[in-house]
Amino acid sequence: MSGTSHKKPKKKFGAMADINVTPMVDVMLVMLIIFMVITPMLSKGISVELVKTKNPIAMQNADKDDAILVSVTKDGKVYLGSDQFNNLTDLGGKVKDLLTNRLDKTVYLKNDSRARFERVVEVIDNLRGFGVDQLGLLTEQIKEGGAPGAAAPPAGI
Repeated sequence: MSGTSHKKPKKKFGAMADINVTPMVDVMLVMLIIFMVITPMLSKGISVELVKTKNPIAMQNADKDDAILVSVTKDGKVYLGSDQFNNLTDLGGKVKDLLTNRLDKTVYLKNDSRARFERVVEVIDNLRGFGVDQLGLLTEQIKEGGAPGAAAPPAGI
């Protein structure tokens, strides 16, 4: 054997030129799932089954964060946003306070299709008594096949 040995050259470990995107994809998928689960819970106000109409007028301002939304449930309970009001005078006073110093003085009313019409008229009359001039009644559009629409944008009459 000769005195020369064959040694393999040592590899130097330097910076990797490739970026590993797998952790980023994992985080993005988790965030997507979280948003998909939370988004339906972010709806404003109380959930009611809206009245269905054929020719509603679109009211995109009802979706804004600062929109004043009054809801009447099927059992006659009245809510401003997610706060329940047993006394309509308190509701009217709170709405009047919210309308001061606002350019858009529209109050949106969404009532359950099974709510007693008497209660809805009572709420409307009370709001009118406290100076609400613009009142939007939110409805849901009936789809072409005659079947009620699932989640159409708020529309009004």
